[in-house]
Amino acid sequence: MASPTLTTGAPDARKGGGARRVRRQLPASPWLFAAPGLLITGAFILYPFVSTLVNSFTDRRMLVPGEFVGLANFRELLHDDMFWIGLRNSSLYVLGVVPALVLLPLLLALLVQKNIPGITFFRSAFYTPVVASIVVVGLIWVWLLDERGLVNSLLETLGGSPVGFLSDQWLILLSAMGVTVWKGLGYYMIIYLAALANVPRELHEAAAVDGAGAVRRFLTVTVPAVRSTMVLVAALSSVAAFKVFSEVYLMAGPSGGPAGEDTTLVMLVQRTGTGLTGRVGYASAISVVVFAVTVVLMLLVLRADRKEDA
Repeated sequence: MASPTLTTGAPDARKGGGARRVRRQLPASPWLFAAPGLLITGAFILYPFVSTLVNSFTDRRMLVPGEFVGLANFRELLHDDMFWIGLRNSSLYVLGVVPALVLLPLLLALLVQKNIPGITFFRSAFYTPVVASIVVVGLIWVWLLDERGLVNSLLETLGGSPVGFLSDQWLILLSAMGVTVWKGLGYYMIIYLAALANVPRELHEAAAVDGAGAVRRFLTVTVPAVRSTMVLVAALSSVAAFKVFSEVYLMAGPSGGPAGEDTTLVMLVQRTGTGLTGRVGYASAISVVVFAVTVVLMLLVLRADRKEDA
């Protein structure tokens, strides 16, 4: 059988020209592939961000271009009671939701990690709220927690009195937190399952041989092994909790509960900046504050992680 031969002669002019043309086109090829993503990012992320930042220094309204007013909008925030109410509620939301979403999904992941018959069903059941629409989930919980809903009906059947889950200022906020935690459990459980799969089984076996119980193995083996994942979950959940809108909006209503006491910052942005008379400039200033606080939250979580490493 004849072996293939390698031709080392010079290529003809036509082929050489074609090769040179291909080489000239190669540097631009990556940009052609990246162009759709860059256009989408620029149109729906970069441009709105720059536009919001610029509008925060103007008195623009929905139908009026507005003029440059400097820091007037930010000075007005300092004297706006609704802004401080929104900042308080958003901060309380972070304090109430983040610890639960860091710990409970980890415990849930440990529960469904075992390969036992029927565990796939429970994994799917725990993840189902994640794929459900937040509007659908919120409405379901509104029907459950209504004064004539299932929960209060059961309480009355047992001899109790109805609870104002959707009429009391603090119960509305706690109920919304419960919905956020319930819906986020499955999502963060999947993240923890991926991290737990990389924990060597030998570590647990060695700890068990040394006499460590389940709780001690959890604290000395599992938690250190998935600490970086816990930091990631804390960062993601804190940002999402501070920007909460749908849960509180559905449970408290557009007015933000009794006298607007359950209004969050994002709800205040929506209420202030929409409508024919919406104050776009003022709403943009609130949005800039929300962005700044979320960045600070991320930096605090990352700094705490670096200190722990040190």
